[in-house]
Amino acid sequence: MGNTVYPTDYLSNVLGMKKGDVYNQKQMNKRLSEDDDAVGNNYWNNGYLFYQLQPTEVNIVGDSIDLEMRISEGIQAHINRVRINGNDRLYENVVRRELRTKPGDLFSKDALQRSARELASMGHFDPEKVNPDVKPNYEDGTVDINWELEQKSNDQIEFSLGWGQTGVIGRVGLKLNNFSMRNLFNKNKEHRGILPIGDGEVLSIGAQTNGTYYQSYNASYSTAWFGGKRPIQFSVGAYFSKQTDVSSTYYNSAYMYNYYNQYAYGLGNYGGYYNNYESFYDPDKYVQLFGASLGWGKRLRWPDDYFTLSVSLAYTRYMLKNWQYFLITNGNSNNLNLSVTLNRTSTDNQLFPRRGSEFTASVSITPPWSKWDNKDYEHLATDRQSATYVQEQQDKYRWVEYHKWKFKAKTYTALSNAAKCFVLMTRVELGILGSFNRYKKSPFETFYVGGDGMSGYSYGYAEETVGLRGYENGSLTPQGAAGYAYDRFSLELRYPFLLGNTTIYGLAFLEAGNAWYDTKKFNPFDMKRSAGAGVRIFLPMVGLMGIDWAYGFDKVWGTKGGSQFHFVLGQEF
Repeated sequence: MGNTVYPTDYLSNVLGMKKGDVYNQKQMNKRLSEDDDAVGNNYWNNGYLFYQLQPTEVNIVGDSIDLEMRISEGIQAHINRVRINGNDRLYENVVRRELRTKPGDLFSKDALQRSARELASMGHFDPEKVNPDVKPNYEDGTVDINWELEQKSNDQIEFSLGWGQTGVIGRVGLKLNNFSMRNLFNKNKEHRGILPIGDGEVLSIGAQTNGTYYQSYNASYSTAWFGGKRPIQFSVGAYFSKQTDVSSTYYNSAYMYNYYNQYAYGLGNYGGYYNNYESFYDPDKYVQLFGASLGWGKRLRWPDDYFTLSVSLAYTRYMLKNWQYFLITNGNSNNLNLSVTLNRTSTDNQLFPRRGSEFTASVSITPPWSKWDNKDYEHLATDRQSATYVQEQQDKYRWVEYHKWKFKAKTYTALSNAAKCFVLMTRVELGILGSFNRYKKSPFETFYVGGDGMSGYSYGYAEETVGLRGYENGSLTPQGAAGYAYDRFSLELRYPFLLGNTTIYGLAFLEAGNAWYDTKKFNPFDMKRSAGAGVRIFLPMVGLMGIDWAYGFDKVWGTKGGSQFHFVLGQEF
């Protein structure tokens, strides 16, 4: 009674309580105010901030009770002031453009929650402390909203040294997540520090080398609000790497050293020979890569504004000289591709999502060069020693062609309403690499499946790494071939130990997946299974780190996965 905005029959259907039902006060309260589709949300999302509903017991006879839902609707409240406190690194318009609560708008609970979600997902504020302070003004029917924010550092600096077969490997990297490109060359603008910051753009540069043997350099820039007025994504990036081969003298010398040391002949002159072997590197054997990409994306309004459609154009050039580890030894290969991606992300937190989902469907396609060059790839030369075979292989892979289809999905479900609670994460991934001409299957962009998903010995410049814990890196990739199709399924239970600028959580998981060379033999139920547990740590200046222990239950090429430890650096989707 007292309702005028919504008819009684409609509210009764939303409440979901009927004559003869068992009286459950807890369930009734959920239907009145707690659930996403509760009765109260119909009012609160339509400006009725002052709405009140009081369930009243009016008649109790035996085991029966009569209830009256007494409603006071009040007037619709408009937003008066929106204040942002605790921010001194971002320009205020950068924060305000993420808000769905703007002066003059009708109050909406959904808009308030969506604004909190957007602020938490920016990565510039502690997501656990993004809570709006709502101040109703009963006298004039308005409402003030105060956002009390706590900044956190989200720039990342990396400096690391490692040791491998080829000696010391060093890496340096800098990722600025609050960069301002427009202020880079504008001396009249406020820099707020050594580098221009404030627009929430991302600038990343990095280098990795151990001297002559391997060098890699990369740089990228991206913004989610290109032009500053609309949520249009723009990105540009470039990279270069060079890897030389190890000379045969090194292997021969190392072998001699190990052989004589093993049989206790002493180092003597052999050790001296080992320490003075000829050049470790062979500069006349190398592979060089140069790549560049340009991307554009737009937030959609339909089906809802969680969707983003993006397009990217990428080019990679592979330059090989006397390189024995690929299908061609000398020559150049070119990969020009266009990618279209449809993404929907509705998670409530970047570091430890409790609710929401992430869905991505994408296709990457190159021009069908074989349809235009009038070459008979079915009857190429087969004698690997002949000059004709070498030349035809160089021509065959001069321009790579393929079409690549991927689908990835994650869902997050909080198992309670507490701030610290168990969260169930589910994951599904599928990928297929197809060809326009079956006699010109692409050796690039294949799937390298198994392990930590971060690295592994592979043609890293030509393959996409996919993790599956409990197995060695790349071990699920078809032996002696490449993965042209894969799937992966995960079920992960997470619990947070520490939330905030530093986030730590533990996890236990079940995982399964596989890879196939022949896409016609793709079978999502033919899976290699594993289970395990791990921990993740996010440090503001370092990023995400973690370690997992997993046990692989199935045999791969005759060997069971068994017990495996996997180290994680960086975020994997």
